[in-house]
Amino acid sequence: MRAIGIILAGGNASRMRELSNKRATAAMPIAGGFRSIDFVLSNMSNSHIQKVAVFTQYNAKSLNEHLNSSKWWDFGRKQGGLFVFTPTTTPENSYWYRGTADAIAQNLGFLKSSHEPYVVIASGDGVYKMDYNKVLEQHIANKADFTIVTANVEGKDDPSRLGVIRTDGDGRVVEFEEKPIKASSYQVSTGIYIVRRRLLIELIEKSMEEERHDFVKDILIRYKDVKKIYAYPIKEYWSNISSVDSYFRTNMDFLNKETRDYFFRQYPDVYSKVEDLPPAKYNTGSDVKNSLVSSGCIINGEVKDSILFKKVFIGNNCVIKNSIILNDVYIGDNTYIENCIVESRDTIRANTKYIGEDGQIKIVVEKNDRYAL
Repeated sequence: MRAIGIILAGGNASRMRELSNKRATAAMPIAGGFRSIDFVLSNMSNSHIQKVAVFTQYNAKSLNEHLNSSKWWDFGRKQGGLFVFTPTTTPENSYWYRGTADAIAQNLGFLKSSHEPYVVIASGDGVYKMDYNKVLEQHIANKADFTIVTANVEGKDDPSRLGVIRTDGDGRVVEFEEKPIKASSYQVSTGIYIVRRRLLIELIEKSMEEERHDFVKDILIRYKDVKKIYAYPIKEYWSNISSVDSYFRTNMDFLNKETRDYFFRQYPDVYSKVEDLPPAKYNTGSDVKNSLVSSGCIINGEVKDSILFKKVFIGNNCVIKNSIILNDVYIGDNTYIENCIVESRDTIRANTKYIGEDGQIKIVVEKNDRYAL
């Protein structure tokens, strides 16, 4: 493909609450065995984009560990590759990334040393499948300066937490408001953009001269009446996970057979780093219904309408309903959990009860010692 990729994965989503204390949003576990960033990396690979940069910053330890080898997404080639950029102090600059435009500016050498004419910019917190070649074809046909991939979230999500877009009859963006108090449309930006590489370099350099650091507010919105910005609507599944409710809902969507088949049984595939774990074990007395259970789990109790990530232990007489149990959680005997997200590497003591009430998802974070003397 005639493009390089940039993945913006350095942000901290305050709406993730306690879930962002351990990891960046792009590193959030999805559908039992994946992380959020796996979807955009897979899309880049499947679109034959061979040179991809990932910009990390906030709580990047687990994300960097996940990206320590490019072979899982087939970027390990003599030409191109997967590059991970973190903020670096230099004699000229002592700042962390002050925004998405500043993140690109601090790594402008990556753009200048590349030869591909276009750039695909995508956030690391979207769950979707997409061939970026089709977006690029429309971008070229429209003679656009920018193309923004959009999605309709009516009845699915709150548009006011995203960038809201309105277009004219030709698909050209006429209004773009970032996180409005009251949304005037259900058409939102998915955080996926295509732009010519030289134009991006020019606008980034100009923004830095004017001390403007946000890509959306200081480039896209500021230039929407000056540059030709078009929308490309995505009609298939797309979800942004940067709030607790949307993260929970996105995972629960994978309990739907159609969603699972779309992502995991239809071409192209979604790839992730593979761990060598034994298959899940269902002991006598276990009862599992309409749930995703990952490798390394051991189940002794009842699990219903839930997702269990890797290496989860469910004790005797436990009941898990409509909940997400993240990686490496030990749940003691006679525990009841409903409408909850249990943080990874937790130990839940026996005979405890956690219930998310009034339609709210409860986040369970315990710090109990698993192996007591």
